Amino acid sequence: MAHTCIHWFRKGLRLHDNPALVAALRDCKEIYPVFVLDPYAPNNVNIGINRWKFLIGALKDLDCSLRKLNSRLFVVRGKPEEVFPKLFQKWKVTRLTYEYDTEPFSLRRDKEVVRLAEEHGVEIIYKVSHTLYNIDRIIEENNGKAPLTYNRLQTLVSSIGPPKRPIPAPTSDDMKDAKTPCSEKHEENYGISTLEKLYHDPESLTEELFPGGEQEALRRLDQHMERKEWVRGFEKPQTSPNSLSPSTTVLSPYMTFGCLSARTFWWRLTDVYQGKKHSQPPVSLHGQLLWREFFYTAGLGIPNFDKMEGNLVCTQVDWDSNSEYLAAWAEARTGFPFIDAIMTQLRQEGWIHHLARHAVACFLTRGDLWISWEEGQKVFEELLLDGDWSLNAGNWQWLSASTFFHQFFRVYSPIAFGKKTDKNGDYIKKYLPHLKKYPAQYIYEPWKAPRSVQEAAGCIVGKDYPRPIVEHEVISKKNIQRMKAAYAKRSTHSSEESPGMKEKGYFRFSLCLSSMFSVHGTSCHTSHQYDDSLQRVHRRPTMVFESNRCTISPSGSRYAIRVLKQTSSTIDNGCNHKFLSLRPLSHCCQQQDGSLTLPFSIAPVLLL
Repeated sequence: MAHTCIHWFRKGLRLHDNPALVAALRDCKEIYPVFVLDPYAPNNVNIGINRWKFLIGALKDLDCSLRKLNSRLFVVRGKPEEVFPKLFQKWKVTRLTYEYDTEPFSLRRDKEVVRLAEEHGVEIIYKVSHTLYNIDRIIEENNGKAPLTYNRLQTLVSSIGPPKRPIPAPTSDDMKDAKTPCSEKHEENYGISTLEKLYHDPESLTEELFPGGEQEALRRLDQHMERKEWVRGFEKPQTSPNSLSPSTTVLSPYMTFGCLSARTFWWRLTDVYQGKKHSQPPVSLHGQLLWREFFYTAGLGIPNFDKMEGNLVCTQVDWDSNSEYLAAWAEARTGFPFIDAIMTQLRQEGWIHHLARHAVACFLTRGDLWISWEEGQKVFEELLLDGDWSLNAGNWQWLSASTFFHQFFRVYSPIAFGKKTDKNGDYIKKYLPHLKKYPAQYIYEPWKAPRSVQEAAGCIVGKDYPRPIVEHEVISKKNIQRMKAAYAKRSTHSSEESPGMKEKGYFRFSLCLSSMFSVHGTSCHTSHQYDDSLQRVHRRPTMVFESNRCTISPSGSRYAIRVLKQTSSTIDNGCNHKFLSLRPLSHCCQQQDGSLTLPFSIAPVLLL
């Protein structure tokens, strides 16, 4: 049977490594490449002008590529649930293909579209290609829940094997039997919208540093892969948050919109790494792609992942509600030049370095302003070109020390942090030009400059530039105590978790590990404390609890595991803890990598 097919472009705005598009072309007599523009979808309501501009560029590039194959892109405006039944009837469609999407909104939308397709007798084919792996498979391998640590994710994907290799883009020969019917009114009926039609003023745009589209994505990828030594030596923490040109690849927006396949990126990196010494995950470029998988998996496997309430792995914090503080942060009016420069770059260009994101996220939440990470998430969703739902939610939880990362006492200084990589403040001078005449001595703290220096610089603090919104040294210490109290409250309730939490397999507990091991031939004893949500607080060895076992590495000559219930707000070498259980080493199984595994079935008391 020759099909009349719609291929529904969503995130995968590309021809290369698009298995759903290839599936659409099999036994196909007519192909309609469709993009549904739904301005009122949750993912679109809050996005800013830079993201709309990037999307329009990506759609134009896609249409151009399709034209070379004697096809066209059909942009249809409206809700997919309302649009598709009309298209099914109008074009007599028999097959619908699309790329699988794991976001909650997308899953709900797709479920309804599939129902409507079945009512119209339309065959459905969807393929995984937005991520390296099938995220459902990762969760399945982890006993039905999302892994809560990066190491656990690595273990899971290692057992699955390397990502599938990308497939080539369709050629004219692949399209020879699949025609795309077009009328003279195609542009009028199915043309790509302009910014004006999307209620935006193009004059408010600054220079477009990151044009959207598959061809631009592949050009940038080729450019980076030519820098072989840089690629092999790449370590994310060693890059600069405030360099005047990006110190990373800035390929994330292209993967967010699907202009670049993550699998294509992965295998191009593999080719460069081949036979040469190179950096390793989590800091390498391969490692960055695995971080992406980690947050995608969390986004699918953890209910209410983008919220604090109802999020079973998120610390419940009594954040303040302060609209003035939030607006000052979002509009670059905090009075801290480093923070304001970052937020200015974000609003102008749609991208900031990941360490810059760390600094402004910490400042908004646990560091200074004590505003919920959910509010910051909304601002980033609007302004970031790579405002990916899963990564955005996950990173905000991480940086606010609500989930995944729990060293809340480590606070980014809005003054000292930027000085590490930019003592002269050139980054600040670029994005806050009214401060450009300030000497380096005062560029991070202009309020400390004598009046004469401020006058000479042509910028008076309190008049031409705001005074600091808070006193960092004072408020950060206060907020550490507030986070400490939130953690204590969480620990108090750890034995009273909701049934839903245990059903999902997320268990909280406190643990003290005493280990005997040899260091350069010398026997030494150390005690390591861990907090109550699977994150290491102090030193090695690392312990990971997942599913029905715990793994300790590196292994030592002897181990004893004591399971403890925390009864105080501090973690202090096991003091003020109730001793619950000691399990003999005979139950531990040594693995090939030297780690030890203890089955939970031997120590059920872990499930507090």
